[in-house]
Amino acid sequence: MLASLASNARQYGIVGALVVIVVVFEILTKGVLLKPNSFVSLIQQNAYVIILAIGMVMVIIATHIDLSVGSLVAFIGGVCAILMEHMGVNWMLAILLSLVVGLLIGVWQGFWVAVVGIPGFITTLAGMLIFRGLATVIVGESVPITSLEFRGIARDYLPNILGWWGPFDGLTIVLGLLCILAYSWSQISKRRKTLAVGLVPESKGLMIGKILVASVVIVFVTYLLASSGNETQGGTPIMLVIVAVLVLIYNFILTRTVFGRHVYAVGGNRKAAVLSGINAKRVDFTLFVHMGFLSAVAAICMLSRLASATAQAGMEFEMDAIASCFIGGTAVTGGIGTIPGAVVGAFVMGVINQGLSIMGVDTAIVKTIKGLVLLLAVAIDVMSKRRKS
Repeated sequence: MLASLASNARQYGIVGALVVIVVVFEILTKGVLLKPNSFVSLIQQNAYVIILAIGMVMVIIATHIDLSVGSLVAFIGGVCAILMEHMGVNWMLAILLSLVVGLLIGVWQGFWVAVVGIPGFITTLAGMLIFRGLATVIVGESVPITSLEFRGIARDYLPNILGWWGPFDGLTIVLGLLCILAYSWSQISKRRKTLAVGLVPESKGLMIGKILVASVVIVFVTYLLASSGNETQGGTPIMLVIVAVLVLIYNFILTRTVFGRHVYAVGGNRKAAVLSGINAKRVDFTLFVHMGFLSAVAAICMLSRLASATAQAGMEFEMDAIASCFIGGTAVTGGIGTIPGAVVGAFVMGVINQGLSIMGVDTAIVKTIKGLVLLLAVAIDVMSKRRKS
């Protein structure tokens, strides 16, 4: 058990740091941070960071970086708003077209990186300037959103189909129980597969401990969600469902598919990957297509929350996404990183933002603290690698 803990100290340390930060801000905010509606607000306000971090972690693993995602959020959000408000396009069709725009932008940037050979840093730096400029041209001052259905993506909850169980939403309780069962099954299944191939699994005690800790966390989160809302609706926010689905899909892609293995191989040693037959250019191209798609999803979520498109939307989003990845354990040199780690990093950034905002701390100080947290996370990563070498 101790050996397993030591080998995964970095991952457990990130989760432990998140718990400590939550406890500290819960005390400093006098219990406001973890009130049910405050917790839902934390999810809704940071959904875009998690969505962008999902794509960013894959890009960084492959030794690239994407500085354009904030500008893409502004531009694609502007396109979506214009389609609905100026052209009279149905809100669902506008979402579909916005996703297509995101994919096309991903193709555009992937072409310059994979085919022409321009480094991702330079390509996306150019993209940051290009699409911020285009957002300013097409949006102007702002484009308000009048569609209540579209605005409901960010503010509404899943339908209360199971009714209220006392003060709690029944559907949320059922979903929480299913999450506990799914996590328990995944841990048991993982141990069985490890034994089946003749490898040494983690100790049974550690597995049981992980299941118990995860169950406690899920029960607490379920309680917060089930008791959230207002007089008309409550429970599980739609934004949480969108984020959860994307996390599950992309974690599967990164860990269970050939493409995901190629991403790690290219990031670990590009020359060796090419010599082993991996098409590194195709991997790079596909990564930026995925990043364009996820930027479009983030743009739709942000537009729904703000209910208005502005040219200044998405400012510094790329920095929050990159910081989330590094805080979550993604290696600066590439080849190492996980989507769950990036999600934890995004929650670290979100809790710091929310906690300091509740306390009324000046925005400049918030940025300073976030910068120090990022610097500390990368310093720990660099020093741990130095010790191993």
